[in-house]
Amino acid sequence: GILQADAYAGYNALFQADRLPAPLTRALCWSHARRYFFELADVAAQLKKRRKKAPVISPLAVEAVRRIDAIFDIERAINGRPAQERLTLRQELSAPLVTELEEWMRENRSKLSKNSDVAEAMDYMLKAWPAFTAFLDDGRICLSNNAAERALRGIALGRKSWLFAGSDRGGQRTAFMLSLIGTAKLNDIDPQAWLADVLARIADIPQNRLHELLPWNWRA
Repeated sequence: GILQADAYAGYNALFQADRLPAPLTRALCWSHARRYFFELADVAAQLKKRRKKAPVISPLAVEAVRRIDAIFDIERAINGRPAQERLTLRQELSAPLVTELEEWMRENRSKLSKNSDVAEAMDYMLKAWPAFTAFLDDGRICLSNNAAERALRGIALGRKSWLFAGSDRGGQRTAFMLSLIGTAKLNDIDPQAWLADVLARIADIPQNRLHELLPWNWRA
């Protein structure tokens, strides 16, 4: 399978060989890589960071953002197409840009101090380059996992207020319920209507008909 979970703090442990049920392809998120450069190229961000001091904008960071944005432009144009078609277009259009980006970063990285913020941003990508370029070999991989992060944002904001999620067991129940709700949404089902109906019927429905209550079988 593919693991694109760099928003998850424990993802490194998932790649330990003795824990993997099967080989995994590691795919990293380009949005994270771009963010490091963008913060060094953004006047507002630099003003906030340096307070009243004059902002220091890195020309290398600006160029990195420009190059990465060109790759994102291709992804936006092919988003939603079948995986095989995306793969073909990536190899034709994106691969040359990715190759040029790597060459450009390696050339300029050698000229920078190890304490440079731009060098740190480059190292973040170059040290895990195969994981960043995995999308060029598999059309299923997304360039960014922003959709997953947006889906998790509500959980991150709400978990402190959820009294029933104050323990490991509560966290497991939360994951269980959110998985059910998420599955209903993916099947274009109103989660509240579906859950209300399932809770009302599940005690009386025969075991051999439980599958009728699954979101992809259920009808309002």
